[in-house]
Amino acid sequence: MPDRITARPRFAFLLTLFVCLAMIGGAALFFTAGAADAPTAEEAKDAPAEDEGGAKWVGRSAERPPLPRFVSLRSAEVNVRTGPGTRYPVAAIYNRKDLPVEVTAEYENWRKIRDVEGAEGWAHMSLLSGRRTAIIQGEVRTLYNRPAADAVPLLRAEPGVVGRLMACERNWCEMDISNTRAWIRRDEIWGVYPDEDFH
Repeated sequence: MPDRITARPRFAFLLTLFVCLAMIGGAALFFTAGAADAPTAEEAKDAPAEDEGGAKWVGRSAERPPLPRFVSLRSAEVNVRTGPGTRYPVAAIYNRKDLPVEVTAEYENWRKIRDVEGAEGWAHMSLLSGRRTAIIQGEVRTLYNRPAADAVPLLRAEPGVVGRLMACERNWCEMDISNTRAWIRRDEIWGVYPDEDFH
C-alpha cells in the first residue's frame, strides 16, 4: 500500500512536468513560426514601412499610396498567409529581401500582395517597404548609360535579377544593380506601371 501511495504522486509529478515542457516547446514553436510576420530590429531601421508618410513613398501618389501599387519586401523572410491575420495558415514563405510585389488590397495592418508570377497572399504591412525595386524579365537585358537605344551599354542582367528602381520617364527606367546605375526599357522589367513616371 505505501508503494502505491508513493507511486501516484510521482506519476502525477512526471505528468505535470511533461505537460509543462510540452507547453514551453509549443510556445517556442509558435514564436518561431511568427517570426516572419515582423521585421528584425535591423530591418526596421533599414527601411520605412511601405505606406507611412508621403515623403517615403515614390510613385504615382505623393500623398496617399494608391491601390494597386508596387512595394518591396522589407525582410529576408516573409510569411504570406491565406488571409489577413496570423490565424490564417502560411501559404508561402519568401526568402528574398527587396523582391518587388504588388499590393492589391488592404485590411487593417495587412496587405494582399501579388508577385511577378501571379501568386497572391497576405503579408503584414511591417514587412513591406516603400523602397521601389524591379525584377528583370524575359531574357538577358542590356542596361545603358542614358535612356536611349544608341546609348553606351553598361551592363547585362539575367532574368530574375532585382535592382533598386531610381527613376522612370517615358519608356525607360533607371535601376541600381550592384552599385551600378543604368537605364533599361520599361517593358523589360516588372515592378512599375506603364503610366508611372518619377525621379
